[in-house]
Amino acid sequence: MTADPERSAGPTLSFARGLPLTRDAIAFAQEHHRRQRRAGDRAPFLVHPLEVASYLERAGYPDHVVAAAVLHDVLEDTDVHRGELESLFGRKVSDLVALVSDDPAIEDSELRKDEVRERVRGADGYALVVFGADKVSKARELRMELAQGLDPAEGEVKLRRYRKALAMLEQEVPGNRIAELLRFELEALEALPPRPSS
Repeated sequence: MTADPERSAGPTLSFARGLPLTRDAIAFAQEHHRRQRRAGDRAPFLVHPLEVASYLERAGYPDHVVAAAVLHDVLEDTDVHRGELESLFGRKVSDLVALVSDDPAIEDSELRKDEVRERVRGADGYALVVFGADKVSKARELRMELAQGLDPAEGEVKLRRYRKALAMLEQEVPGNRIAELLRFELEALEALPPRPSS
């Protein structure tokens, strides 16, 4: 796909320079996530997929992988359909986004998270790193949520999921930089937990 100058009106971010597909993905994600906010700090939700994408760009992954990272939540959290992603961004991007997206047909949240983790385990390395970078960002966001008084039991559920993700990543891609970042975030949460603000 070539960059669409009319749609490439997303935020100017240094990590997206030289990545035309990613710049288009940013504009698309900005449009579709525009009314959403992150739970941890009430920032625009777009901050999360951009953070995930920036990890992957800085680690040297190609444009289509970084673009998929920008788009990784659009199937779960917006009204975008896979066919739309494929027509705009190509099959490699839409396949990656679908691989890391929860299956809405699975009602139980733990079973849904287990299923996507196992699906990613069986996929190629790109799905593994998009999945892992998402968990790094979510672990950082969890620190903010805990500091703002998130129920510790809910925090522990999320931590348990992230530990399972880390174990899978370390088994499938040992020594990968993204897995190492996730390990650090989880160790820091355990060794230096945030205190809820009063």
